[in-house]
Amino acid sequence: MAKRWDRALVTGASSGIGEAIARRLAGEGTDLVLVARSEDRLVALAGELSTAHGVSVEVLAADLADMGQLAEIEQRVAEREAAVDLLVNNAGFGISGDFAGHLVEDVEGEILVNVLALARLCHAALGRMVDEGRGAILNVSSTASFQPMPGSAGYASTKAYVTSLSQALHEEVLGAGVAVTALCPGLTRTEFQQRGGFVIEVPGLLWQRADDVARAGLDGVAANHAVVIPGVHNAATAHVVRLLPLGVARRVAAVVGRRLG
Repeated sequence: MAKRWDRALVTGASSGIGEAIARRLAGEGTDLVLVARSEDRLVALAGELSTAHGVSVEVLAADLADMGQLAEIEQRVAEREAAVDLLVNNAGFGISGDFAGHLVEDVEGEILVNVLALARLCHAALGRMVDEGRGAILNVSSTASFQPMPGSAGYASTKAYVTSLSQALHEEVLGAGVAVTALCPGLTRTEFQQRGGFVIEVPGLLWQRADDVARAGLDGVAANHAVVIPGVHNAATAHVVRLLPLGVARRVAAVVGRRLG
C-alpha cells in the first residue's frame, strides 16, 4: 500500500486499535512516534516494526492523565522538525458500572485522558498543521458516543465529546488542507473490556477485529471523512438511534447497558 503520511504520532499504541493502527502505518512506510504508559511494550513494538518495515520509530512513554507528561507529548506534536503529519488520538479507557459507585479519581482520570488530553493534542497539532496547509487528525471515539449509556455513563459522555469536537474541527479546517476524522467503532476485540470490567455477552458476529477498525479509520481520514463507523451493523445501529425519540433511545441503552456490564 502506498505511503500516505511521513510521520504519525499514535497514542495508546501499546495494544488494541492503537497498536493495529501503528502496524498498518509502518507497513505503509510511515515513520512513527508511539505513545503509551507501558514503555516495555512500546520498545518491543518499536523494535519489531523498525526491523520489519525499515521505519523510524520514536518511543515516548507517558501517562496522559499527568499534565506534565501530557505537556511533553503536546510539545512533540507541535514540533516543526521531524514533524508529525498524522495525529492519532487513540488513548482512552472506560469503566463499567453505575457512575455513583465509581471512585471520583477514576471518573476524573477518564475525563483527563478521553477528553482533556485529546483536546490539547488536537490544539497542538492544528496550530501547526493549518499554518503549513497539510496534516490530519484521527480521533478514536465509539458508537457509544451517539446516545447516553447508563452503566457506562462516563465513557459514553466522554466519547460524545470526541465525536462532536471532531466534527466541528472537521468543518473549521475544511479547505485548509487538514483532515479531522472521528473513528467510531463498536465492539472490538481488544484489552479494553477486561481493563474496564465489562462483561459482554453478545454473538461473535457483532465483534470486529482491531485491524479491520484500523484500516477503516486510516482510509477514512485519508479521504477526509468527518465520521467513520466501521461495520454495517454498527452504522445501521447508529443511524436508527438518531431517529428514535431521545427517551426511547435512552431506555434501550439502559437495557443494553445492563447486558454489557
